[in-house]
Amino acid sequence: MASVSRSARRKDVTRWPRVSSTFWVVVLLTALLVLYCGQLAAGTCEIVTLDRDSSQPRRTIARQTARCACKKGQIAGTTRARPACVDAGIVRKRQWCEMVPCLEDEGCDLLVNKSGWTCTQPGGRVKTTTAL
Repeated sequence: MASVSRSARRKDVTRWPRVSSTFWVVVLLTALLVLYCGQLAAGTCEIVTLDRDSSQPRRTIARQTARCACKKGQIAGTTRARPACVDAGIVRKRQWCEMVPCLEDEGCDLLVNKSGWTCTQPGGRVKTTTAL
C-alpha cells in the first residue's frame, strides 16, 4: 500500500500555498519599518501643525502643535525657538527662560504674570510667546 500524507486523506483540509522565504523576510521588514516610522525616538519632537495669522497690521500670530517623546522627568517645551524636551521643573515653576527658548542673539524676559516670555532681537523686534 502506498503511503499517503495525512492532509491528502482529509477532504476538509486546504493546503497553504507554498511561499518562498524571501517573501516572509520582505513582509517582516515592511512590518518593522511601519512600526519604527510611526514612533519618535526618545527625547525628540516634531512639529505637527503650524498656523499663521497675519490679518492684523504689524502683528503675526503663530500657533504650533508639536508631538514629543520625552524621557522621564522631561516635558515638551521650546529650546532655541524649536520644540524640545525640557526639564519638567522649568514648566512647573514657570521659569520659561531657563529652557533657553530664544535664539542665540536674542534676549529672554519673563512676562509679568509668568504666562510666557518675550524674545528681543538686537534691532528691537519683540516676539512674545504664551504657554497654554
